[in-house]
Amino acid sequence: MLETYPTAISLSKRLKLASAVGRFHSTNSPTSSSDPTYTQSGYRQYRRQQRPTSTTTTPSSTMSASDTTLPPPSSRATQTKAEKDSKSRGAGSAFFPLGYKEAAQQWWSSVSARQAERNVLSFIPFLREATADNASTASQLSDLANADPFGHRVWRQTMVPLSGKDRALNEFSIERVGEQANDTLVMLHGYGAGLGFFYKNYEPLSRVPGWKLYSLDMLGMGNSARPPFKIHAKDQQGKIREAEAWFIDALEEWRQARKIERFTLMGHSLGGYLAVSYALKYPGRLNKLILASPAGIPEDPWAVNAAMPEPEESAYGNEFTQDQESIVSRETPEGGANTAFIQADPKDKKAVASSAGKPNNNNNNGTTNTKKDTAPPRRPIPGWVSWLWDANVSPFSIVRMTGPLGPRFVSGWTSRRFNHLPPGEKEALHTYSYSLFRQKGSGEYVLPYLLAPGAFARSPVINRIQDVGRQIIAQSSSSSSSSASTPEQPAAPVREAGFPIVFLYGENDWMDVAGGYAAEEKIRKRVEQALTDQTRTEEERKRENGSAKVVVIRRAGHHLYIDNPDEFNEVVRKELEETKEWGRRMRAEGLLPPTPVEN
Repeated sequence: MLETYPTAISLSKRLKLASAVGRFHSTNSPTSSSDPTYTQSGYRQYRRQQRPTSTTTTPSSTMSASDTTLPPPSSRATQTKAEKDSKSRGAGSAFFPLGYKEAAQQWWSSVSARQAERNVLSFIPFLREATADNASTASQLSDLANADPFGHRVWRQTMVPLSGKDRALNEFSIERVGEQANDTLVMLHGYGAGLGFFYKNYEPLSRVPGWKLYSLDMLGMGNSARPPFKIHAKDQQGKIREAEAWFIDALEEWRQARKIERFTLMGHSLGGYLAVSYALKYPGRLNKLILASPAGIPEDPWAVNAAMPEPEESAYGNEFTQDQESIVSRETPEGGANTAFIQADPKDKKAVASSAGKPNNNNNNGTTNTKKDTAPPRRPIPGWVSWLWDANVSPFSIVRMTGPLGPRFVSGWTSRRFNHLPPGEKEALHTYSYSLFRQKGSGEYVLPYLLAPGAFARSPVINRIQDVGRQIIAQSSSSSSSSASTPEQPAAPVREAGFPIVFLYGENDWMDVAGGYAAEEKIRKRVEQALTDQTRTEEERKRENGSAKVVVIRRAGHHLYIDNPDEFNEVVRKELEETKEWGRRMRAEGLLPPTPVEN
């Protein structure tokens, strides 16, 4: 189990790291092919093959034996070019398709992270940046040429300063000009990512009237400020709390700076995990929680018990090996690993979840039955991966250490993650990813504090999810119906009445949907307990808003928001509309949830 988490890499660790990377290259480099013509030096192998020596002649053949064995000139030229390209890419090109020369050129001439982000955001349709020249003639002509069919919407990008040294959050916001925004959506990205990855979601989600959208780079990630990441606690629980607070305290400080009382929070992967932590630490601020393939839901005893070694197998490797094009363009009727949840009757989902990953060995011949296994495939975790993880050597540390080969290393992930996208978008996302990964290490060093090797939570969400939306809050006097309350004297503390929590998973997600369903069950039982509590008042019963649901997005993996954005956006948009209607009804009945007292 992890004891310390150094953020600097000593010389001895660098040597071990170099050895580990070398073994990774050697084990994953292609060494053979069924067609030798297309191996790394296939054309030379083809030319060295023994040519026929038969001296038999035929009337229809006037060419030499050696000539008859050669491919046509055009084919030879194509093979020669392919051989040169293969040489440029070198060993391991199957895993790292970007060639050495191209990687060095990209490293030398790469654009800034800020510009790379803008290049990705330029693919957003209709929306225009809010600039000072919006009233100019040229801007008016541009507005006419690019009329927004869903209303006049503009976006802004701001660095929001926070207290302390080198602390600021990169913010992207969209507002509907001329409309009053009564609701707010805040979006959080996953580990090591950035707000640019949501570029296919901003325009569709901002179509809903009455909403303002914010997307943030978490502190120490994306294009936000990157202060040194330090943990001072000595015990494991203290380290977990301190690591979570490093991010969610910054989010709360941002909320106060923007003067947002309540909002809907959506987080992907690690962003989903931290969204739950925020809801628990800062109660009374959320109207709804949308968790897109959240990390850290299920419990693994190997990850939470300090007396046990680290987990030995995980589905986390699928993040680097899954081919998104095959997932997005899937035509097979059996679907992906989580398809059983789409097809199962609601009353059967519990059984499907409990049977995930457990083979049925009732057959006499010893083979398993044909019932589909819903659990994502797990693979053994190599010892050197666990060592790097516990030593806090992040993947981005390797990108920075490899220098000119950094873009090639990143291409091993981007070539699979974005290969279903048009070439222009795929290239922009690769450049954007590399521009983020190469930046100074900061928030990335949180990984081993919160997750064990294989992305198992050290403080699983499943053990805390039932308390989300059920915390005691200090009610502000403005939201209390008591006439005795004054601005100087806050009302008595009250308990939250719950709020909806939505779990979204991809059909081929390596995050197991069974964890989401188990969380849904615990939330449902907590709602039943609240409704049958005889100590609650009639007003508290009317304000009860707790619920949970699990939604599986078809033809999508872990990055479901970009794998199948149409279906993802439709689901989230529906949730926003339901939240808006709930708020309207509560305001009409005078039952708005209490607002916490500001610190």
